Amino acid sequence: MTPQDFESRIVRYGELKPCKTAFIDAHTPGSDQKENFTIIGGGVSESADQHVHITETPGFNIGAAGQPPKCRNSLHSHHTAEVFYVLKGRWRFFWGRWGTAGEVILEEGDIFNIPTGIFRGFENIGTDYGMIMAILGGDDAGGGVLWAPQVIEDAKAHGLVLGDNGKLYDSKKGQSLPKGVKPMTVLSAADLKEFKEYKTSEVVPDFVARYQDMMAMADHQPAEVIGGNGLLKDRPGFEVDLIARNSISADFYSIDRHEVLMVMRGHWRVAMEGFETVLAPGDTFAVPPGLKRSITPSMTGEASLFRVRNTDDAAGSTHGL
Repeated sequence: MTPQDFESRIVRYGELKPCKTAFIDAHTPGSDQKENFTIIGGGVSESADQHVHITETPGFNIGAAGQPPKCRNSLHSHHTAEVFYVLKGRWRFFWGRWGTAGEVILEEGDIFNIPTGIFRGFENIGTDYGMIMAILGGDDAGGGVLWAPQVIEDAKAHGLVLGDNGKLYDSKKGQSLPKGVKPMTVLSAADLKEFKEYKTSEVVPDFVARYQDMMAMADHQPAEVIGGNGLLKDRPGFEVDLIARNSISADFYSIDRHEVLMVMRGHWRVAMEGFETVLAPGDTFAVPPGLKRSITPSMTGEASLFRVRNTDDAAGSTHGL
């Protein structure tokens, strides 16, 4: 691979291209200031305006959501894994049919492996613009989003209609459903009974990992966060670990799987044969299988990054309570 090939697999935080019309609640007051990013793979965006930075998927998708204070993402669900960690800010995650079954507050570096089969939403409760990074299971990210019925009704009142082809149409722009496309079917009462109403005490212990706990575990070796032997024991089609300053040597290594590096804190030097770069917080690097690489902090101070690898487990195979 040439240096240009490697650079094409790096998405810098400062070069992320947002979409403000990615989902059906893009015009709904309280949710209309969201910015969505698709970093690796097409994700689950419903908008043709969504920019995809890296189209090749390694068995999972990487995305992000940026929101100003008091902005929220509406209640929805996925068929496969949805894992978030907080890059910037302070966030409240909530879940249940009406978003009242349970909630958890996440600080910077905390990670939430959200169970499948529940409606979930999130909002920035900090004082500044916040950013959360997302890992979605499967190459096709589970086939899209399932919205709570009230979200679809609210969106229609503000000009947005979701077609049964998974695409959004904006009446404010003069758009209407194409011939042969019908509005997305609203979930029935029978469908809604399949969605769980878990209490906070049932979710947080097994699906939330705190940054300081992970950093303590990563003092002498990578902290296994998500995986069969991880702090959060799950097999969603990928595994996640946290690497800190003393977790890894400067020796070169290679693996026969895709590896995505996502920097949380500090600056990290990544070296390969014929290529070297420094990754900053918020940067994402999709490293192909089989290539020797070395990962080391490049500056003093706190340093951490999340490392995501594909596994042989089916996406979302055990991703629930």
